[in-house]
Amino acid sequence: MSSSAAPASPASAGRLLSVDALRGFDMFWIIGADSLVYALHRMSPGPVTNFLAEQLEHADWEGFHFYDLIFPLFIFIVGVSLVFSLDKTLAQAGRAAALKRIFLRSLLLFLFGVFYNGGLALPWPDVRLMSVLGRIALAYFFAGLLFCFFRPRLLVVLCAGLLAGYWALMTFVPFPDVRPAPGAGIIARENGFTRISQLNMNSTNRLHGVFIKGVNLCNYLDQKYLPGRKYDGTWDPEGLLSTLPAIATCLLGVFAGLLLKNRNVEDRRKVAWLLAWGAAGVAAGWIWGIEFPVIKKIWTSSYVLVAGGYSALLLGVFYLMVEVWCWQFWCRPFVWLGANSIAVYMTANLLGSFTRPAQRLAGGSVRNFLEAHLTAGAGELAISLTGLALAFGFARFLYRRKIFLRL
Repeated sequence: MSSSAAPASPASAGRLLSVDALRGFDMFWIIGADSLVYALHRMSPGPVTNFLAEQLEHADWEGFHFYDLIFPLFIFIVGVSLVFSLDKTLAQAGRAAALKRIFLRSLLLFLFGVFYNGGLALPWPDVRLMSVLGRIALAYFFAGLLFCFFRPRLLVVLCAGLLAGYWALMTFVPFPDVRPAPGAGIIARENGFTRISQLNMNSTNRLHGVFIKGVNLCNYLDQKYLPGRKYDGTWDPEGLLSTLPAIATCLLGVFAGLLLKNRNVEDRRKVAWLLAWGAAGVAAGWIWGIEFPVIKKIWTSSYVLVAGGYSALLLGVFYLMVEVWCWQFWCRPFVWLGANSIAVYMTANLLGSFTRPAQRLAGGSVRNFLEAHLTAGAGELAISLTGLALAFGFARFLYRRKIFLRL
């Protein structure tokens, strides 16, 4: 069938069920599905469960595990979604309304991030400004602005420029080696986070092209210019400079969204393009990683391509199953989570995760009974399943009442 004769895509109707389902699948892991794997590993340890448990831990520095995909996948989906939401606003209310929407949502999400990390419970400078939600807010803000002002071809150039420019900065710009002299740096735990009391900020020894943990241009700029508390003591994984490639991650999602919204491309061809782009992105990222390592905590350009490639592959699979084959019965619980991702995320923070109320229902004697009469790990599995059931139930409650808090 030629593209001119292709039927209207389901994307033309508005929100895509597959995108909400993929976002919900991502949230499934964010709110604690990893505890299921850990419980199963304890119940029946073996090569498979050991591999899965390892994949549900972040790579310490260089490398890539499944858990390193969760965060960039969410930002990628934000990019997909903003194509549909901002296109509608631009068409119905104009650019000024779209810019207002971008600004207000970004500001609100950034403030949510500060609140998520304790808000003003601690005195300044122990308040953390940068956060997961803050990075999502900044990526959405800048990608949304670019989407409103530039055509797709120029967006591709800008995205490539962000990745290449970040690589050039990290590789060629010199910075002081601020590592303290042996014995001069004191590392302590205070108020629940690591504090390094002394750095050699007056160092005259300059480095460039170095990607050591805590010793690279990205971390140096956080050490010198980022105010407030840093997640990793003197630097933050959601720091200043690494926001640039995070915007590129969101733009990769924008490109996928533009493809899905294109009525002139038949749905199976959209799937083929997503799978091809995904495979190419993963391959290109790992090849680039030979020179510019794949590192999540400084969001290297190679990491953007690897994570973006896997995100496109997942989106292609979800789109194929949900929109093309119309296999939708299995994804409803994920849709509930995906349609209210921010509300579920914030609620989990206020509760201290859904595991805490789950322990009141399946902990104590119930857990001890299962551990004693079934097998080690059975109690943990019951608590994990109960917590996820509470999360799904809460998301379903909001969904049925059409209460949504999302980008």
